[in-house]
Amino acid sequence: MAKDLAYYVKKFSPRSVGKLGLNVSSGAPNKPILLLSIIEMITTGQIVRNQIPLSAELIATFLKLWSHLEPVRKPDIGLPFYHLTSDGFWYFEMKLGFESLIAAKVKIRTPSTIRQTVEYAYLDDELWSLLQNESERTVLTHTLINSWFNERTQDIESLLQVNAFAELQDQLQRSGGKVYQLEELEDEQAVIVRDGAFRKIVVSTYNQRCAFCGLQILDSLGQNIVDGSHIKPFSQFYDDRIDNGLSLCKNHHWAFDRFWFTINDDYTIIVAENLREDSPNAKPMREFRGDRIILPAQVQYYPRLDSLQWHREEFSRRAA
Repeated sequence: MAKDLAYYVKKFSPRSVGKLGLNVSSGAPNKPILLLSIIEMITTGQIVRNQIPLSAELIATFLKLWSHLEPVRKPDIGLPFYHLTSDGFWYFEMKLGFESLIAAKVKIRTPSTIRQTVEYAYLDDELWSLLQNESERTVLTHTLINSWFNERTQDIESLLQVNAFAELQDQLQRSGGKVYQLEELEDEQAVIVRDGAFRKIVVSTYNQRCAFCGLQILDSLGQNIVDGSHIKPFSQFYDDRIDNGLSLCKNHHWAFDRFWFTINDDYTIIVAENLREDSPNAKPMREFRGDRIILPAQVQYYPRLDSLQWHREEFSRRAA
């Protein structure tokens, strides 16, 4: 059978078409909502190549649509992300070391397990190509809406214009971030979205540069080499305020989390004395002693002094 528009219209239609359909389990429209989320992100330019990781942005989009279309049931993006592999157009690229899970038919169904083992999902080349065309993308969108949410057509079309992840970022940016209560962190999906928003805000606050060494590398997709890291660990303090964040490259993020360096109240760098370094092609960490970190343009986002004090105290305790 040719994998043309008619083929995928049939694939996207309800279970009445038998095995070719999306076979939504337990009556919950998991797969249609995930597909609508992906189509929305393709339309808005958030997905630009046939590689679809289980990202904070995708989860935020899925949760937004779910909250309006299926408010009674609890959302779980892990289920459709995994079970779409049975529909003949959705595949996994596994992370290095986890390739055997597919052959063993291990059920990778929780968001954390998917993010740990799956690099990204990808679509049939034919389906990906169709989704790059506005008119064919519209046909597939309307197939999903009319088949699964016929009475909500206008609601869905307006929802598809809302970037839920960007709205969360804007909200957190305006408020300066948030300290969470433990009970707010019980939903694994919401935690992933929260963490993704914090890290993107911190990185943008530092203009995509490492605060320690100044490294900035961006590709054509806007991906960068730096991380938004916490000064006081989130696992202990649940503190996602922007001034509890630092933008650090991979090496210096790893070193900061292990207290190989810390930062004074005047934002100068302290490096541990017990490091043995061999860095023939880059400036060694010890040569950054006394340098001032790169700071955000906005003073209100400078690293908070109580966070730096906590980190210095832990640095000193470990050095002793």
